[in-house]
Amino acid sequence: MAGLEPLYAWARPAISRPQDALVCCIHWELIQHGYRCLGTGDQPGPDERKSELLPAGWEANKEVYALRYKSTDDAHELLLKAIMVEDSMILNVMDRSSQKVADVTLAVADYINPEHLDDFHKVYKNTEELRTRITSGIIAPLGAPAGKARKEPESKEDMHWDENPLRLPPRQPMGTRAPSRPSPLSPFAVGGEDLDPFGGRSGGMIVDPLRSGIPQPGIDPSSGIPGRLPPGAVPPGARFDPFGPLGIGLRGPDPDHLPPPGYDDMFM
Repeated sequence: MAGLEPLYAWARPAISRPQDALVCCIHWELIQHGYRCLGTGDQPGPDERKSELLPAGWEANKEVYALRYKSTDDAHELLLKAIMVEDSMILNVMDRSSQKVADVTLAVADYINPEHLDDFHKVYKNTEELRTRITSGIIAPLGAPAGKARKEPESKEDMHWDENPLRLPPRQPMGTRAPSRPSPLSPFAVGGEDLDPFGGRSGGMIVDPLRSGIPQPGIDPSSGIPGRLPPGAVPPGARFDPFGPLGIGLRGPDPDHLPPPGYDDMFM
């Protein structure tokens, strides 16, 4: 229980009985759940302020411990009374804001080694069980402060960009690998290229003569096409859709082989 050790070291001069050590642990568990101690007794005193420490005189009555707490969001104000009955401690906690009451009974010997009050590393035992008892018996019935119940939203980094085929992939930092794309051999990749206007996927339903797998002569539109485009008409690296016959060296189907939709004239 992070933070309990320095608290125990600070409170050690006041700890003389096993129930003192148990109250110290219960106090710190409330602190961990978003509460701060105001003072001792049933009524508020002068100049009270929220504190993670135990107030002065908290161990004065070894039979009945009375402590008041307030949540960090000011929504809950608790009155804790720890009453010793033989070898057991009965915790009675009331939320003064909602008038809700919670009770938990703890056997002191189950959680405290009375012969090791001077050694923090040996004085406590079954701490996880103790935390569970306090959480389920006190915190849950009375309600945790709002700041402790808030859940962080899902990080945008956990979202996969390739869930939407029309979304541009994020730029990858230098030295990192780009996320893998679907295999072109996958049956679910069919039609993927038709959904990707940037031509980064495979499996389109439209036949592209220039990507049919048949070796084609190199074409550099930026150098010009004789009789059709002068040199420099197409900027280097720009996307270029060929029009008309590209020359005798072109092998494969004509790029304009698709007829207009619904046109059945075979002599077109």
